[in-house]
Amino acid sequence: MREKFVPQAVFLETVKIRKKNGQLYMGNMIKVGMADLKVCKCPDALTTLGLGSCVGVALYDPVTKVSGLLHCMLPDSTQIRNNSNVAKFADTGIDELIRQMENLGASKSRLVAKMAGGAQMFAMASQNESLRVGERNAAAARAKLKEYRIRLLAEDCGLNYGRTVEFYSETGDYVIKSVGKPQKTI
Repeated sequence: MREKFVPQAVFLETVKIRKKNGQLYMGNMIKVGMADLKVCKCPDALTTLGLGSCVGVALYDPVTKVSGLLHCMLPDSTQIRNNSNVAKFADTGIDELIRQMENLGASKSRLVAKMAGGAQMFAMASQNESLRVGERNAAAARAKLKEYRIRLLAEDCGLNYGRTVEFYSETGDYVIKSVGKPQKTI
């Protein structure tokens, strides 16, 4: 029997979010750890550091402005014996993310997604599929979103570099930062 997901402590820093009318709102930047997930409402935002082969899946309800961010490490919980941390896996992590977002007032039918990560961090001579964790993570996340009929609006996946991301509940902007690369918003 699978253990219930117990979220890690929430670490907060204050962020300023500017609305379209120029008004300034204060919110919290909630940090999502590795193999972790968090949900929030506007004006709060979510961030995770160090997406290498891991994938950061952001879900968003544009009506209620409820957001969620999953930092998953592996594609499939059924392939691992110790799978009690549901946030570690794309399949069970997305299930849990949706459940928690619905508890905050999101509607599954309105959810849209953005994702980043899934890099191949180390060059390998072997083409062994099991070593291509980043590609497999991104593919598993896409498949799970398709299963739920959640539209993937944008992604920044693959290549060979890590990413840090921020997801803003006010706008649905997914900001991606990488060393030596220009910042991008999807």
